[in-house]
Amino acid sequence: MSTTDRPVATRPSAVVPEIEVDPGAFRHLADAQMNVELDTGDMVLNLGPQHPATHGTLRLVVRLDGERVLAADPVIGYMHRGYEKLTEYRPYPQIITLINRIDWLSSFANEVPFVHAAERLMGIEAPPRAVYIRTILTELSRIATFILFLGEMGLQVGAMTPAFFGFRDREHVLNVIEGATGGRFHPNFNRVGGLKDDLPWGWIAECRRTMDIVFKSCDDFEDLLMGNEIFEARTRSIGIIPADVGTSYGVSGSNIRASGVDWDLRRDGDAYLAYRDVDFKVWTHPDGDSYARYWVRLQETRESARMVLQLLDAIPAGPIMAKVPRVIKVPEGECWVETENPLGQMGYYLVSKGSTGPFRTKIRSASFSNVSILPWLLQGVYIPDIITILASLYFILGDIDR
Repeated sequence: MSTTDRPVATRPSAVVPEIEVDPGAFRHLADAQMNVELDTGDMVLNLGPQHPATHGTLRLVVRLDGERVLAADPVIGYMHRGYEKLTEYRPYPQIITLINRIDWLSSFANEVPFVHAAERLMGIEAPPRAVYIRTILTELSRIATFILFLGEMGLQVGAMTPAFFGFRDREHVLNVIEGATGGRFHPNFNRVGGLKDDLPWGWIAECRRTMDIVFKSCDDFEDLLMGNEIFEARTRSIGIIPADVGTSYGVSGSNIRASGVDWDLRRDGDAYLAYRDVDFKVWTHPDGDSYARYWVRLQETRESARMVLQLLDAIPAGPIMAKVPRVIKVPEGECWVETENPLGQMGYYLVSKGSTGPFRTKIRSASFSNVSILPWLLQGVYIPDIITILASLYFILGDIDR
């Protein structure tokens, strides 16, 4: 008999009684599970030093309760280059090459206060034509720096188009700076007593055409972002800096003017460059938030373009260099010179012992003081707001880790 023909024993199936279950019988257990809150404690989040939102090698150690910031500590020094010490071992002409790399976006403006300090100790003045050209190039540096900010600020809230516009229009300004100085990013154009070269033929006309591009660029940024509900929701009433708190932390430049403080070293500081010959307005905003900081820089970009046009119309003829010794030795003494750089107050405290280079140099950079307010400013904000606040303060890491 095959195995397939064998009878298969079967077991009688068990009868399972039906049980009626009340649907609400276990509802209290689900409610109890939902009402349990887990105490996970504070979380520490590291932003940087390679995070793109920190705009360089800045590290933020943020302590969080959920998504709200309890404390934030900026950690700097990742790209420290020791400029103050390097100046003690180099002659004055070589130092100009170094210091225009502090704030690398507005390089020419970094050179001006240092050269002014050396000229003051030597008791010389640059010729009027050189002073006017210095002023024009300083304002062009401000425009190039701010146009990049106006584009990148939109990028922080998800708007890609303003960033493309910013890089595109900034190229026109850099072309003009390069046409005069020969350097696109690091001009090294100032000299103790004047400038390296005079303006080339046709440069003034090209600069005027570029200012028309700047005005059009500012209009584009205003159309793209001003009134945009997403941009305003991410910047209005976010990162408010009261005027008294900002001044106590040493915040300067557009950041403090956006808090209603009517203070600009081009108008209120010691007379330098040709700002006394220019009619310009100092823009302020009462709100002190991220939106106000954007708005102030937008107006200041337009104002700088107007200043450049005024200076081009009034630029005098004459030499571009004063009579200085072939080997520059600054007499013994010390002085402090401060200027209104694109990022804020920048100053040099120069000590000379009569040698070919400084005995001591102290640099007061704008970004270092502007980011010092971050532990106070970031308390209580949400994680996404950190990004827009950092962008609105607009700092450069080379200006911090100098």
